[in-house]
Amino acid sequence: MKVEVKVLFSEGCDNTPPTIDLIKETALESGIEIDLKMILVESQEQARQWKFLGSPTVQVNGFDIDPSARLAAAFGFT
Repeated sequence: MKVEVKVLFSEGCDNTPPTIDLIKETALESGIEIDLKMILVESQEQARQWKFLGSPTVQVNGFDIDPSARLAAAFGFT
């Protein structure tokens, strides 16, 4: 079974490449097969659609990896 991992990011985010590297490394070390999707967020509408809280936002099987962010409703793009 593959785990769906989405990385939502804004253009030019310096934290996105190391985050992706960490996700890949963790999956490999854990023996978890992932379906990694990178989603460039370019508008406020997309931020709401994807539940984008800041760059990068990581979601696993549709849930933000930060439990406190799962109840957030103030999605935004800056």
